[in-house]
Amino acid sequence: MVQELLTAGIAAAVGVAAYAGVAARVVRQYERGLVFRFGRLREGVRGPGFTMILPFVDRLHKVNMQIVTLPVPAQEGITRDNVTVRVDAVVYFKVVDPANAIIEVEDYRFAVSQMAQTSLRSIIGKSDLDDLLSNREKLNQGLELMIDSPAVGWGVQIDRVEIKDVSLPETMKRSMARQAEADRERRARVINADAELQASKKLAEAAAVMSEQPAALQLRLLQTVVAVAAEKNSTLVLPFPVELLRFLERAAPPAPGATPPGPELATAPPPAPELNGTADPGPALDASRETGPALNGSPDTGPALNGSPDPGPSLTASPGPGSTVDGSRGRVPGAVTRDSGAPGTDEAQAG
Repeated sequence: MVQELLTAGIAAAVGVAAYAGVAARVVRQYERGLVFRFGRLREGVRGPGFTMILPFVDRLHKVNMQIVTLPVPAQEGITRDNVTVRVDAVVYFKVVDPANAIIEVEDYRFAVSQMAQTSLRSIIGKSDLDDLLSNREKLNQGLELMIDSPAVGWGVQIDRVEIKDVSLPETMKRSMARQAEADRERRARVINADAELQASKKLAEAAAVMSEQPAALQLRLLQTVVAVAAEKNSTLVLPFPVELLRFLERAAPPAPGATPPGPELATAPPPAPELNGTADPGPALDASRETGPALNGSPDTGPALNGSPDPGPSLTASPGPGSTVDGSRGRVPGAVTRDSGAPGTDEAQAG
């Protein structure tokens, strides 16, 4: 009898141990447990520690409550100012409602990943390139709001979203480098011009002080010579005042025979000699047909003036020394003349 009781007790203990082994569950500190009995969610969430379920009836589903780091694959898009960029980000989220995370969405990790990629592409299209490069805090906040809005119904809370890297095309990188170089050069020129302005003001003040004492300029000249001579060179540059050269130029006597500068006097040309009350500009060729001495009794032919045939060269009508000029025909001593009438007239020789 005792042996049978002992055997029954051992069997019951083994059965209880087996049941406990099957029904016992352990929930970790960072987890929460959901019990489904015949596929229906039971009220309450099992906390961390030891818990029991009905074997073959209940099913325990554990949900991780830790913050999950989800990298977002790089997304390529076009910014608002038509620049092609490639941006990748990272999302930090955690489950705040285990029941909704299991019931409302099939796979909350995949859902958050797809929502993050879509929101990232949307942010790229709404932003400028300068905002992506310099104003990332504002973009991170906007991206977090876009992902967190649908994730609230899934029992998921978006903790933080960060844009990791913005990849630009090589041509855009070179253009930005040239822009930065030009901006730095502009600032350098502005600084240099400002320095020149300040230096010119100081030099003007120094010149005003030195103008009161002429010896100060000589001392400054000697200091400059000493500074140049301090270097080990064989060339000495000695400044020479331009005012001294101008003084010597004014003090130098004029060269002999040189005409002193003065106003030019306009001289009129001398009047031409008058013939019978008319001005004669100079010796002119007579338009009448006068020929030279006849040879062999025949008239001498020559070039014609005023379109009329001239049998010989004409003589000038300008009077020579000792000759008289009348209003009709002039006689020149020692010249042979011929009447301008019909050919064959007698020749006369003036004595």
